[in-house]
Amino acid sequence: MNASHHLLGQRSPMGWVVMVVAVSAVFMAGCDDKKKSAAASQTAAKVNKEEITVQQINFVLQQQRGLKPEQADAASKQILERLIDQELVLQKASEAKLDRDPRVMQQLEVARREIVARAYLEKAGEAASKPTPEEIQKYYDTNPALFKDRRVYSFQEIAIEAQPEQMAGLRTNLEGSKSINEFVDYLKSNDYKFAGSQAVRAAEQLPLASLSTFAAMKDGQALLNPSASGAQVIVLAGSRSQPVSLQQATPAIEQFILNERKREILAKDIKAMRGAAAIEYIGEFAQSAAPANGGEASAAIVQPAPAAASGLDASSISKGMGLK
Repeated sequence: MNASHHLLGQRSPMGWVVMVVAVSAVFMAGCDDKKKSAAASQTAAKVNKEEITVQQINFVLQQQRGLKPEQADAASKQILERLIDQELVLQKASEAKLDRDPRVMQQLEVARREIVARAYLEKAGEAASKPTPEEIQKYYDTNPALFKDRRVYSFQEIAIEAQPEQMAGLRTNLEGSKSINEFVDYLKSNDYKFAGSQAVRAAEQLPLASLSTFAAMKDGQALLNPSASGAQVIVLAGSRSQPVSLQQATPAIEQFILNERKREILAKDIKAMRGAAAIEYIGEFAQSAAPANGGEASAAIVQPAPAAASGLDASSISKGMGLK
């Protein structure tokens, strides 16, 4: 038996208890120190008695699109300052019991419903499959005005105040005018109220349903469309070719097709839920709301990304094509 065994063997029962308690105390103290250290490392600042955590900063940081890695540190510091200001305002609002104000409580409930519903829609949309290279190629080939034959258009726009019965006369005079200046003279001589403007728009910034019409127009041609206040005349002042390769367009096409698939999945999902639910319209909505909706899912609810239903979103497609 060695010395250590000898000493252990000679220890009294009370000595064992003291040793175990001492070791446990040291171990627990070490755990508490680690917990305190971990908690402290997750705290970015204290505002009075309230803490602002690193997780809060990281959550806001994740919402900043296009932020470069080298900008993250400076952005984190700016976010922390904003969160400190926000916390100060929240504390003052709480002191004034504004969080119990019925209007504030209603807004909080609206926000909660929106966040939870959006979380479900995002989860359901995950079932959408990414398009294959063949599907991307097909979309590229079937939409030459967006890609292979893409143009950047310079428009002159004239907004005209007019009644529905005046539309035919406006159209006839527009088609018969040798130039847009001649048509403007006609508007002036007939006391039409109108306002002119100019705009430059790339193909993807135009409504997808109208793109083929614009693509077929020649410089100097004009078209007239009804508007809420009367009519809008669009004159193609000029255009320039700016094609986009398949490689450049692939990210935007992939995202667009994926968004469309998500939208379709969500529309079917909500339609199925409506069919299975007991929905009763009451009061003034009993006659107006039900026929208007017809059991179809709301477009605002199922839309996974801006402008996904009407065409390639101008912002996302430009970023995807490297045009910015």
